[in-house]
Amino acid sequence: MAKKGSRVQVILECTEHKASGMPGTSRYITQKNKKNTPERLELRKLNPILKKVTVHKEIK
Repeated sequence: MAKKGSRVQVILECTEHKASGMPGTSRYITQKNKKNTPERLELRKLNPILKKVTVHKEIK
């Protein structure tokens, strides 16, 4: 039986890569607690295609 809780899986997508027009995307999958952070998550993560740390925002 699955646990009922406030933790949900979210996808983070690179904002700079999307704006650059280069092919491919940089995405990360993580979890967040909906009760503590109801707004969209925004983290600085490594983009291996651009080879630098960029801002990744939650999608969907």
